[in-house]
Amino acid sequence: MKTLRLTLLLGMLFTTFNLLAQSTPQKSFDVMKSLAGNWEGKTTMGDPVRVSYRLTSGGSALMSEIQTEMKGQSEDMITMIHLDGGRLLLTHYCAAGNQPRMQASTSEDGKTITFDFLDATNLSSPEDGHMHRVVFTFLDANHHTEAWQFSDHGKEITENFDLKKKG
Repeated sequence: MKTLRLTLLLGMLFTTFNLLAQSTPQKSFDVMKSLAGNWEGKTTMGDPVRVSYRLTSGGSALMSEIQTEMKGQSEDMITMIHLDGGRLLLTHYCAAGNQPRMQASTSEDGKTITFDFLDATNLSSPEDGHMHRVVFTFLDANHHTEAWQFSDHGKEITENFDLKKKG
């Protein structure tokens, strides 16, 4: 009888931990979906940046469009975020001409979601220039930051966006 109780208890604990682990990507996606709308702010160098987020594909994907004016040049990049089984993925359609894919991890408090490089299309070598990481930090419902890390042959450059919800 004692062995049966122990087996049942261990089974319940395993199931609970498994459900918690599976729900983290969904919770993170729900947090990311809360970004839907228009955001404005400044880059690290004080240049203006606009980011719009919208749900698409029946709510199964979040599309981000980043528009920046840096050093007198305008850039427009698209990022798609979606669930893939038990993970949250991001694909960034970069001005560098490649499309890195990144996988999310979430801080214990749920206020920071970090996407780290998995692989990329149109990238000759993993050493070539590409977005390697992006960190979203949620300060409140109307304020968040994004830290975009570009990696090129061992050199890393991070561009920070400090964004506030418009309207």
